[in-house]
Amino acid sequence: MAAATLTEAEQLEVTRVCAQTSLLLLQHGAESALVESVSRRLGLALGVDAVEIALMANGITLATLCGDRSRTAVRRNQDRGINMHVVTEVQRTLLLAEAGRLDLAGVSRQLGAIKPVRYNRWLVSFMIGLSCACFARLALVSRGIQDDYGTPLLTFVASAVAMHLRQWLATFQFNPLINFAAAAFVATSIAAQGVLHRWVANPKFAMSACVLLFVPGFPLINAVSDMVKGFINTGISRGFIALLLLLASCAGILLAMTIWNTWTWL
Repeated sequence: MAAATLTEAEQLEVTRVCAQTSLLLLQHGAESALVESVSRRLGLALGVDAVEIALMANGITLATLCGDRSRTAVRRNQDRGINMHVVTEVQRTLLLAEAGRLDLAGVSRQLGAIKPVRYNRWLVSFMIGLSCACFARLALVSRGIQDDYGTPLLTFVASAVAMHLRQWLATFQFNPLINFAAAAFVATSIAAQGVLHRWVANPKFAMSACVLLFVPGFPLINAVSDMVKGFINTGISRGFIALLLLLASCAGILLAMTIWNTWTWL
């Protein structure tokens, strides 16, 4: 589709589609450079001369240029949680448009059909519990403790229950800071019982490993990546969000340790 043949209505639709693309990517955890690149390439594939985009932590401003016409769209960003399936499907749609296999209507239709794919809650809780238990086991082995299997088991229970609680609270649209603090409190409280009742030989490893699921690795990586690539505002914003999540987790851990008086493990 050549830019000269685009009508004003078609340019408005291209602007809307590009804005929707940017929003989908930003809402589901894509780095800022990818959001900007995909939106620009999609606009060019659909026939406009240029796409200019400004990204912010809580919104986007996107303009398309077609001849002497300029159309602008502003969208508010609301975090929908990290979901690489959505990011991948948006990129696949872009590639189909660049290959000429999707026109403007097809792109709009395909973007509207993208739905986040989520794993079963119980499966996620089990795998998170297993990963934290493996960290506990590695910590034990690194200290020369080979025959302690109770500590990884306690770690598994604490982290799996905490993860399930975190997912359950998310269904009520609670603030993520509350989710992290409450789940960290529960994880630490369960692991603290190993200290109080001497259920396991090395409860301090369970106390430290059961809260590893609260490390916001993806936001921190995105924050650094954004700042390195010149997106300072979004990078700083994502970095502070990750820091707040860490502080909320620490608050839950400290509250649990205070209530159960398990500071002695330190």
